[in-house]
Amino acid sequence: MKKLYKFLLNKLPRPLLIRLSYPFKLVAPLLYKGDKVECPVCEKSFSKFLSYGSDVAHRENVLCPYDLTLERHRLMWLYLKDESNFFTAEKLDVLHIAPEQCFHKKFKKQTNLNYLTGDLVSPIADIHFDLHDIPLEDNRFDVVFCNHVLEHVEDANQCIKELYRVMKPGGWGIMQVPLDYTRETTYEDPSITSPEEREKHFWQKDHVRLFGNDYPEWFKKVGFEVETFDVNQKYAPELVRRYRLIEKEMIYIVSKK
Repeated sequence: MKKLYKFLLNKLPRPLLIRLSYPFKLVAPLLYKGDKVECPVCEKSFSKFLSYGSDVAHRENVLCPYDLTLERHRLMWLYLKDESNFFTAEKLDVLHIAPEQCFHKKFKKQTNLNYLTGDLVSPIADIHFDLHDIPLEDNRFDVVFCNHVLEHVEDANQCIKELYRVMKPGGWGIMQVPLDYTRETTYEDPSITSPEEREKHFWQKDHVRLFGNDYPEWFKKVGFEVETFDVNQKYAPELVRRYRLIEKEMIYIVSKK
C-alpha cells in the first residue's frame, strides 16, 4: 500500500491528484487516529502524518491526512494567524497563485477578503494564466501568495516582477519555495532537461532550479522589501515537533513601499 501511495503521488498529474484527494481525505483520518501530531489548520490530531515528496526529497510523517497540509502550509497558517492582519483586517484584496487546497475553501469563506485565485492548470483556480504575464492591472492587491511556483517557471525574475507589479504600495506577500539551506546561491542549469536529471539536481522532476540562501535577494533586486519569520524564535521546540514543522525553515515576507 505504501509503495502504491508513493507511486501515485509521484506519477499522477497535479490536476488529477487534486481531484483524487477529496475522496482520499474522507478515509485517511480513520486510519491515523491518535494524538502524537497535530495540524493547526484543521485543528485535528493523529497518530502520525503521511509521507510525501519525490524519491530525492521524500519525507516521512509530514502530510496531514485530513486537510493535506505540509510543513510549509502549517508554518504559513501560524504566521497568518499570529503575526499578520490577514484574518482581522476590515477588507483585503488577495491574489493567490497556485491555491493550496488546505487554504482555498477557508479563504473563500472569509468575508473580509476579495479573494482571487490563479494558476496555469489547477481545476480549483478562478482564472488561468502564465505567471510571466499576469493579465491583471497594476497595484491591485493588498496581499499576494505564490508558494512553490518559482522553482517551476522559466524566468523567475520576470515572474517576481509581475508579482511586484500587481501588488499595491503598502501590500505584502508570501512566496515560499523549496530552499537548500546548505547552498549559498541558487542553482540553475538550463542544460538539465530530463525529468530524471531534474529530480536529481533540483529535488523534483518538474523543477528547473534549486534556490539557496540568496533567495531574498531575488525579491530585493526587483524592489521588494523582505523580512524574515523564524519559527524557532516564535514557538517552543515541543510545539514545532507536534506540528511537524521544519526547524530551520524561514518564511520571507515581501512588501512593497
